[in-house]
Amino acid sequence: MEPSIPWHDLLGIICTDFLALAPFAIEAEKDLSLRKQMLDLVIVRKSDEPFTDRLPDGLDNLARHNLITFKSFQETLDVWAVKELLAHSVNYRKQVSPSTKDLILESEFRLYALCARFPRELAAAVPLVPVQPGVYECRCLTDVVRVIVLHQLPLAEHNALLLLFSALPEQVRYAAAHYRRRSPETSTLLDLLFTRYREEGVDMGMTMEEFRKHYLRYNLKDLTPKERLEGLTPEERLKGLSQEEIENYLKRLKNGSPPASAPGSEGSA
Repeated sequence: MEPSIPWHDLLGIICTDFLALAPFAIEAEKDLSLRKQMLDLVIVRKSDEPFTDRLPDGLDNLARHNLITFKSFQETLDVWAVKELLAHSVNYRKQVSPSTKDLILESEFRLYALCARFPRELAAAVPLVPVQPGVYECRCLTDVVRVIVLHQLPLAEHNALLLLFSALPEQVRYAAAHYRRRSPETSTLLDLLFTRYREEGVDMGMTMEEFRKHYLRYNLKDLTPKERLEGLTPEERLKGLSQEEIENYLKRLKNGSPPASAPGSEGSA
């Protein structure tokens, strides 16, 4: 069998010959992986197990592979950012497919662009078709990019995740109060988020302690007894207990049989 014709190399060689006396240089099969390229976020569906929680507006049509670019309140979602997302999608599809000759179907992929502010430059260059409040679609050849504008999303519990990053004080406060805990580290993560806002010069209209209390006030029911009591003095823990409850607790301690939980926590006698 004759070896296959190296079409790319032939094209490069002939172009080099054609432009031999011209002020151009030819680079065939150029390696584009020399500069590290980072995609902001990828959400991959691991199984076909049903998911019943309501997703934020705009993310309700997640596919198997979901590529996301994010522009904070200090950044701009422009044409270049969308081009980067499209380029990332091509590279990513090649990487996760069995081979470049056996690519995963395009229907298995979704593209999203999250931005805090409305992307005026992008809207002036390409049509942004409204889907619902805060959600638009931008068509690029055969690809569709979902553009989600955080500032325009309704104040709704299912949008809390995205509203945390809007940088609008009223939206962030609402999101902190209505974001449902999934892990014990949630309050710490919100502290970090609030700290970052302050470092970036965004006035949330409250101190860190007020922000923490605001979150805990609405999420107290989701805290463990230990988390509820964390940071409280012994005197503060005893507030609200009757004299009889305190005496019963001290009696059990004296007898060497302390209850499973301390006074002031769930399950105390």
